Amino acid sequence: MSVFDASLLPRSATIDAAGRLSVGGRDVGALAEEFGTPLYLYDEAELRGRCREYRAGFPGGVAYASKAFLCGAMVRLVDEEGLDLDVATGGELALALAAGFPASRIVMHGNNKSVAELRDAVRADIRHVVLDSVDELDRIEALVRSESLPSARLLVRVNPGVDAHTHEYLATGTVDSKFGFGLESGAALRVVEHIAASNVVTFDGLHAHIGSQIFRPEGFEAALQRLVALVAEIETTVGIEVGELSLGGGLGVRYLATDDPPSIARHAAGVHEQFGAALAAHGVRSRPALTTEPGRSIAGPAGLTIYRVGTVKEVPGIRTYVSVDGGISDNPRPALYGAGYETFVPTRVTADRTRIVTIAGKHCEQGDLLVRDAAVPADLAVGDLLVTPCTGAYGHAMASNYNAALRPAVVFVRDGDARLVVRRETVDDLLARDLFGRLDPV
Repeated sequence: MSVFDASLLPRSATIDAAGRLSVGGRDVGALAEEFGTPLYLYDEAELRGRCREYRAGFPGGVAYASKAFLCGAMVRLVDEEGLDLDVATGGELALALAAGFPASRIVMHGNNKSVAELRDAVRADIRHVVLDSVDELDRIEALVRSESLPSARLLVRVNPGVDAHTHEYLATGTVDSKFGFGLESGAALRVVEHIAASNVVTFDGLHAHIGSQIFRPEGFEAALQRLVALVAEIETTVGIEVGELSLGGGLGVRYLATDDPPSIARHAAGVHEQFGAALAAHGVRSRPALTTEPGRSIAGPAGLTIYRVGTVKEVPGIRTYVSVDGGISDNPRPALYGAGYETFVPTRVTADRTRIVTIAGKHCEQGDLLVRDAAVPADLAVGDLLVTPCTGAYGHAMASNYNAALRPAVVFVRDGDARLVVRRETVDDLLARDLFGRLDPV
């Protein structure tokens, strides 16, 4: 017998005597009928609560990493909660500006920013461009000089050479990474020296991001020690202060009942303790503002994805496949990383889950499996709803039109109100960009 662990649900979730789930004061089964499936559902109270926990834990500054989940409504929520915004492409920058987010609170990342992306960022006078390569520095300086743009304020992305103890595709701070300037090679110090001598760009600080879905503190501690050592070296050899030190994001979340990441408050307290110890150990004269860039740990636990069962297929002696109306196109993480999820029936959450099945997507890939060895009620049948919790990060953000699938709608719920913030994609949307082989006459 297995009963779903309700602690995986967002903070506004309630389960009535009949076992029906409500989030934000709205019945999840009724929302599926109203808005259709697959459906991304977000608890607005959870989003806002996590933003506030980060602001309390990191008074030096918090920038929401929009790559985890981005839409106009999320941009405005982040603005209202007083966080900065981290973007990584020209498209994310354009969406943020279109939603009215102040450019002075936008930080732009990316390991290969184009000239057009850099021009848009510098022209908008965003808070920081996070410098990732010498080629990028050359582009920025040429743009500022040739087009009389504002002086670009830079954070230098440092590769601290730290193992974050996570999936290899999520580890971004190891020596063999496409991101940032190396410490051991001296590349990071050399680029700071270059910026300090420039009259068209400004050095504001350092940035590092060691990876994602991290539960253990050792990686953050090692990164801080190495970054603070660089701060001390910059003070003594370059003769300038480091105004900001961004530790990036990376705090893990609970996808499975067995996952045990630290709370935001505990993570923040540990990081600040390690930061203070590192400053003292390296004799740093100034105290840079310690900032962070969470994404997954804000958006992930706030989101649910709702599916409807379409087929139940037993392969005798092997397994039973329960296929739903979504899959790799709305959540590619299981296929990309082997990511694990829980699942349950939202109309009878408290039912015993005595049947073990594999939840499969509808796409033409054997690897399109959302939940392996999922525990479900014995009477699960075609037409039932299934929910996967903690899908608020990297579902909508990574969704695709594979197999010409239509991307799901996004709904925010709060205090009994359900708000459609991204409409469901239509066939007309799908066809709008296709020229059907027609070319304009030469």
